[in-house]
Amino acid sequence: MFQNQQIPSVVLADLDDALLAEAFVLDVREPDEWARGHIEGATHIPLGDLQERVGEVPNDQKVLCVCAVGGRSGMATQFLNSVGREAINLDGGMHAWQTAGRPVSTD
Repeated sequence: MFQNQQIPSVVLADLDDALLAEAFVLDVREPDEWARGHIEGATHIPLGDLQERVGEVPNDQKVLCVCAVGGRSGMATQFLNSVGREAINLDGGMHAWQTAGRPVSTD
């Protein structure tokens, strides 16, 4: 697991199924990106809406933040940790997820 000084991050290769199963997966991409495919079970809150919708993010669960490649989710991770959540950034985001052949939902 790679640890940035300010932003806790995990690369896909180090993301174990146990963390994925217990985490609240938060996708902070835009609606059109979400519609093209996301991690099954994820919650969609675009980064621009996160501050006003932070109450929808649980306090008692690790939060795995996801975007396209890791930039916006890094900002979300930093913000969530600053307001008392336990958040971690998926470094490489959906690009890494899809490149690795992980399942994508388009509900």
